[in-house]
Amino acid sequence: MNKCVFLDRDGTINVDKGYLYLPSDLDFISGVPKALKMIKNKGFMLIVVSNQSGINRGKYTVNDVEIFHNEMNKQLIARGSTAIDAFYICPHFNQNCDCRKPLPGMIISAAKDYNIDLTLSYMIGDKETDVLAGQNAGLKKSYRVDANHSLLFYAKLICRWL
Repeated sequence: MNKCVFLDRDGTINVDKGYLYLPSDLDFISGVPKALKMIKNKGFMLIVVSNQSGINRGKYTVNDVEIFHNEMNKQLIARGSTAIDAFYICPHFNQNCDCRKPLPGMIISAAKDYNIDLTLSYMIGDKETDVLAGQNAGLKKSYRVDANHSLLFYAKLICRWL
């Protein structure tokens, strides 16, 4: 079985500019490329799980988000980092679904698709809903980034434990 670090996108990997979908607006948070490479080098998959209600609200399309994610991976590789293995999105807003965080649907789907052992996996995000999604999925640990605890901080913490 695989182990994984699940990641929120906006506010965790890149600067959250609100309803972000244009590749020209992509701005990585400091230390992110290094953190992703460090995590990947320890044998973890990297999977983004992101609420994207802007799709349901008509602000952008699923295709726009896929183009953004392709650009994200392209820029990560260009910076000497590693690509994200997979992206899962919840396009819903005010709908009854099991994929919108804090519900664990995206994490559970990814675990099935990639044979991931959830008890060896982590969640890192910038909101309480991210932490709750990881807890609801039964992950080993969930972390919340803030001004003092970046993705790089948690990458070092996770990798040091191994």
